[in-house]
Amino acid sequence: MTQSMQVKRSDFDRVMVPNYAPVDMIPVRGEGSRLWDQQGREYVDLAGGIAVNALGHAHPALVEALTAQAGKLWHVSNVLTNEPALRLASKLIDATFAEKVFFANSGAEANEAAFKLARRYGHDRGGENKHKIIACTNSFHGRTYFTVSVGGQPKYSQGFGPAIGGIEHVPYNDLEALRQAMTDDTCAVVVEPIQGEGGVIPADEGYLQAVRDLCNAHDALLIFDEVQSGMGRTGKLFAYMHVGVTPDILTSAKSLGGGFPISAMLTTDRIAAHFSVGTHGSTYGGNPLGCAVAERVLDIVNTPEVLEGVQARHQQLSDGLKRISAELPIFEQIRGRGLLMGAVLNQDWKGRAREVQEAAQREGLLVLQAGPDVMRLAPSLIITPEDIVEGLARLRRAISSLHG
Repeated sequence: MTQSMQVKRSDFDRVMVPNYAPVDMIPVRGEGSRLWDQQGREYVDLAGGIAVNALGHAHPALVEALTAQAGKLWHVSNVLTNEPALRLASKLIDATFAEKVFFANSGAEANEAAFKLARRYGHDRGGENKHKIIACTNSFHGRTYFTVSVGGQPKYSQGFGPAIGGIEHVPYNDLEALRQAMTDDTCAVVVEPIQGEGGVIPADEGYLQAVRDLCNAHDALLIFDEVQSGMGRTGKLFAYMHVGVTPDILTSAKSLGGGFPISAMLTTDRIAAHFSVGTHGSTYGGNPLGCAVAERVLDIVNTPEVLEGVQARHQQLSDGLKRISAELPIFEQIRGRGLLMGAVLNQDWKGRAREVQEAAQREGLLVLQAGPDVMRLAPSLIITPEDIVEGLARLRRAISSLHG
């Protein structure tokens, strides 16, 4: 019988590559929107694993789906197909604009596939020169070499040699800048309907439709990166549904698996045809375990009860944050949509989002930051009103401690 090895936070610094700086506790158990660490201390989770745990921790239906599939079939490779992958793809197609699905393991991989598909489309339609991708400054699309090059945050791409060429960045929500950048050599424009890592910034009204129109005019594909905003997080299954603007390609991950690694690229028959056999692949993409869990997530999330409940939870959190700031001035704006929320620090608190995050942890609360000036919340889509009340109370105590 394997003996359980005792580990502690300091072991991270000893054995792990130092590209992360995790907080000074190790969670060992979760249930709903609560976590417990090695010492048995309880935390209210308003971070959601960075918008991943759409149904909280250890949701019984997801545990059951994973356990049942684990007893049947784990992996067969893409030399074969499998039932969970076909069921999940069919349900995603039924629920969206899509006609074809490609599965991978992470948001970066889904975006990598989307960008490769866009370039193959451009090549087939317009030759070698039709390869330019336009993205937004402060965007985030993943950590692969291609996706950090497309992402509009140089801090993630500098120091790794030359960035991949043929990529141009324009300011988010700046239609005129995009118009000037577009040419007939543009193969794709990639946009987050809500910039996540860039500060939880929603697209301006009319912006996404105007981007759609520009793409149509230049025979360029419109890619929506909904890795963070998708799967019910905004109160609709995907954020594009709020504005009625249909992309050519959409990427999904994070909440798709409710905590199990899986991602998807969704597109149409016409565009998918440019990925013929052998042009792209993924060893683990579409594995039965991930697809079985994601299918159950989709079944639960894509219901009126859950989607309408997201907006009610947004309102409760937004009202609570405003009450805290009225008493202890700290936020100048609450932005975002649904349960992807950004509380923007006011002038006196600029640059202190990390301090707020650390103070919250000391009070038994997990929150996120989106840059140095924004506290980000991305909790479970079904977090209880009682957990929101308790989380806000702990946040108030944390902010009070910083006010001194």
